[in-house]
Amino acid sequence: RQGNPQAWKNRKDFGEKTKSIKKAGEFPAVVYGPGVKNISVQVNEKELKKVLQKAGESSLIELLVEKGKKPVLIHEIQKDPVSDKIIHIDFYQPDLTKEVEVKIPLVFEGVAPAEKDLGGTLNKNILEVEVKALPQDLPHEIKVNIDNLKTFQDHILVKDLALPPNVTVIKKSDEIVAQVLAPRKIEEELAVPIEEKVEEVEKVEKPKKEEEEVVAAESEPRQRREETPKKEKQPTENK
Repeated sequence: RQGNPQAWKNRKDFGEKTKSIKKAGEFPAVVYGPGVKNISVQVNEKELKKVLQKAGESSLIELLVEKGKKPVLIHEIQKDPVSDKIIHIDFYQPDLTKEVEVKIPLVFEGVAPAEKDLGGTLNKNILEVEVKALPQDLPHEIKVNIDNLKTFQDHILVKDLALPPNVTVIKKSDEIVAQVLAPRKIEEELAVPIEEKVEEVEKVEKPKKEEEEVVAAESEPRQRREETPKKEKQPTENK
């Protein structure tokens, strides 16, 4: 279990009155879970940041409230879109005897020789993975060592991740987590031809050409009729 117990007060102010809570460096939060009565609390922002630095957002932490300690997971953090300050948190109190599914961030460590020595680019395909475990067994991060990416053919798969005991990843084992991509030369990129769908262009131009021919064919007899001089009637002689 991660994090030290924190003494966070039960909340008595709601609605507009929460402004006074925020001025005091605290924000509103709620604790809920299966078979648990919802509890409204107010959290000290500095104290929470200390816990997050130590435990992360995916590990089980303990809240010390008026009725004792409560093991909880951080379910959702709401932040102000402008200041990025925390304005509300949902704490989930799970059943410690049942597994839960939580997303765990990946932390990449080391140096990839294929990137450093061969001029490639490290491509991180997956930044977090969803795992299944008992709440008390959840890690706050999974470390990924990239020192073995020596060539452009090397890669790290989901099945290569070093997982703590009793933790299972909910993802295909053959999915690529990270690899180093080979650099593409400028000459190669310039040499790539621009593919043009000639057939479609011909299909568009052909009906148009036929249409022009039909119009021309229709107008030609008309022009001939207009160009043909009319025969003048000869005056009849009076006998």
